[in-house]
Amino acid sequence: MRFSKFFIHTLKEAPKDATLKSHEYLVRGGFIEQIGSGIYNFLPLGKRVLDKIKTIIKNNMDKAGANEVSLGFVTPASLWQNSGRYERYGKELLRFKDRKENDFVLGPTHEEVITELVKSKIKSYKQLPIHLYQINLKFRDEIRPRFGLMRGREFLMKDGYSFHSSQEDLKREFDLMEQTYSNIFSELGLDFRAVWADSGAIGGSGSKEFMVLANSGEDTICVCDKCSYAANLEAAKRAVKLPNAEAPQADFAKFKTPNITSIELLSEFFKIDSYWTLKAVAKKAIFDGGKTQIAFFFIRGCDTLNLTKALNCCEGANELVDLSKEELESLGLYAGFIGPYGLRNLSNSPYIYFDEELKDAKGLICGANEPDYHFVGVDLGTFSNLEFKDLIEVQEGDLCQECAKSGKEGKLYFTKGIEAGHIFQLGTKYSKALGATFLDELGKAQPFIMGCYGIGVSRLVATIIEQHHDEKGMIWSKNTAPFSIDLIVSNLKDATQMEFATKIYEKLLSLGIECIFDDRDERYGAKMADFELIGFPYALVVGKSLNEGFVELVARKDLQKEKLDISDFETLIQTICARIA
Repeated sequence: MRFSKFFIHTLKEAPKDATLKSHEYLVRGGFIEQIGSGIYNFLPLGKRVLDKIKTIIKNNMDKAGANEVSLGFVTPASLWQNSGRYERYGKELLRFKDRKENDFVLGPTHEEVITELVKSKIKSYKQLPIHLYQINLKFRDEIRPRFGLMRGREFLMKDGYSFHSSQEDLKREFDLMEQTYSNIFSELGLDFRAVWADSGAIGGSGSKEFMVLANSGEDTICVCDKCSYAANLEAAKRAVKLPNAEAPQADFAKFKTPNITSIELLSEFFKIDSYWTLKAVAKKAIFDGGKTQIAFFFIRGCDTLNLTKALNCCEGANELVDLSKEELESLGLYAGFIGPYGLRNLSNSPYIYFDEELKDAKGLICGANEPDYHFVGVDLGTFSNLEFKDLIEVQEGDLCQECAKSGKEGKLYFTKGIEAGHIFQLGTKYSKALGATFLDELGKAQPFIMGCYGIGVSRLVATIIEQHHDEKGMIWSKNTAPFSIDLIVSNLKDATQMEFATKIYEKLLSLGIECIFDDRDERYGAKMADFELIGFPYALVVGKSLNEGFVELVARKDLQKEKLDISDFETLIQTICARIA
């Protein structure tokens, strides 16, 4: 392709709203153009990169045995109403009516559509498993679209859905997809981690995210310094935390603690480590239709409650919000003095949970549900029917749970990442809601057991740049670059340079090399600036050095120059092909 005939329009100035380098460089390099809030056109360079990413994904998905489909972008609202997500999904779901007043949505995801499709076609366990996927447009009406392709409203996504007759077979497919996704991201040249994650609005369990490591990432990832363990904060676990000091010795008693309303004051008052205090966090859970319920979460005083984990305990709740002092006191409870004794009777709450590390904990100090009083010598082993859940948010320096199993002492640390893919073990959430069943070996109707697997395809265009760029521009890998090599003629008016460059260009094309020939009547400096901005892996410069018997090959990754001898044309071409392979 000749540069002069290709639709490339580079810019010197960054867009005013660009805060990420990927956003700036993709716009300046002529890869994308914004036409609306969170909506972008892909221009020829961007389309070439997008197609390469799609091809890598498609090849790996097909190799894994999945079948490609293309589902409607517009979805009847009735399917979402049947699954219960029509209202629960929130304002991000774009709803509209057609001319006949029928309700529709623009699909941000396609669990309902694919389940309805399989429901009508698959009748027996003998037809299972089946895995269907698509690479198609989605729309999510983000309240604040930003960061270019990273947080757009319209986006291209690969979403796949598998259907199984057993949990064991779902786990097999889940593991296969974890390996398939790892192959995809490796082929894209990305440094990533597969991390345990929360399932969020999609639902289900056994969720893993594929996080591309980048300082610009919005997500904090918890990683072990000794093993491969990695998780998002809302799913991260640690080895059981051990105390730095022995438990305070006291028989069970009520103790007057005037104005001691915080864990810090309580620890100071009793001269103890906060590990031995019991922190109560009270929240108001909000459900569909505005229904509310008070929820209580107990953790050690040295720990922090993870709100996502807490929300997941309250099945069906959409949000947890703080309680006012007045709301608490209307229940006969007082901030700083809440404890487990008699709490269910006082609050009538069905949502009272204890962190799993508190099982059989003793020697604790907790609130007495009375102003200015705490209990000492508390033994949770004396309580009955306590519900224990994973509630705490891990901290840097906590010990790794996986390492602890093998006697190692790996420590957890935090890093930043960009979510590029997510795989879920959905179970029967959607099949039950939509009445999608098959006949098992005994002829009995059973709901399909489902898996869900997504990759943000258009987001990957930006993600690759966030991990591979410098102060001059983008640095594409050989598998994702719009062209493999940029052939630059230093002086178009020099007939010898043009003739030799044209000969190289035609030979590379005949060999199937993706070469862009910069034949523009521009200054050499401007051509090199565009090469550096756009990020082609290599530039071959045909310039003054031609008279000295060589051309220059410039590697975009480190801008190192290599002189290539031109005395034997075939050897020159072989050398170029070997370098860019």
